[in-house]
Amino acid sequence: MAYALFQKTPIHRSVLGILIFAILLHGWVLTPEIITLYGLNFNLFNTLSLTSLFFVLFYVLFGLYRPILSLGILAVPMAAVGVSLGYFGQVAYKPLTDLSNTLQIHILLSFAAYCVLLMAAVQGVLLRLQIRELKRKTIHRFWVSRLPSLQSMESLLFDMVLTGFVILSIALGFGLVATYDILDQHLAHKMVFSLLSWLLYGLLIAGHYRYGWRGKRAANFAVYGFLLLAIGFVGSKAVMEFLIS
Repeated sequence: MAYALFQKTPIHRSVLGILIFAILLHGWVLTPEIITLYGLNFNLFNTLSLTSLFFVLFYVLFGLYRPILSLGILAVPMAAVGVSLGYFGQVAYKPLTDLSNTLQIHILLSFAAYCVLLMAAVQGVLLRLQIRELKRKTIHRFWVSRLPSLQSMESLLFDMVLTGFVILSIALGFGLVATYDILDQHLAHKMVFSLLSWLLYGLLIAGHYRYGWRGKRAANFAVYGFLLLAIGFVGSKAVMEFLIS
């Protein structure tokens, strides 16, 4: 199984079947934790669990046509931890009720964008490790020998960044329509960090296609963009639930 996660080809059918079963099981366990009799429960633990579920889902989708199995080293354990947090983690939280369709779409797209860009950040870290080994000309090249070629790694990185950027753009659009009072809803900090992240990813995409940005610079942009998004996405929930409540 460990060897399969380092393959340089798209996901093998046997591994694909296991992952699809895991995704369905994860969703079956998580759904009643989020959809309650009192409304939607997006507490911090459920958020992390849903994030890990989307992570594996997009991992499978990208893995159907790209050599992405190296990310399985993180995707599978992350999903296991995520489903455990969602099931056993308990925190005081006010369920979300009477959500408009626009806001529900915004929430789902935000989770999707967050997960794709998380994958891009991980891909960026792996790309940096690969570049460092190539520059140092080490004899034992762990990442170079076990990961796809540098060109394939960069192509996958920009596939993820572009996909995440498009989803994030749509999510922010729905969010602006659904949000009637940013300050009253305590969403100002989240909106600021999300917009900064969106601008950073947009700059990376423009720089790549106009000036040929790639390699270490692209990897850094992917990581920093996600850190900004994470501060607004997870950091705000932690503050709201553990410090303000």
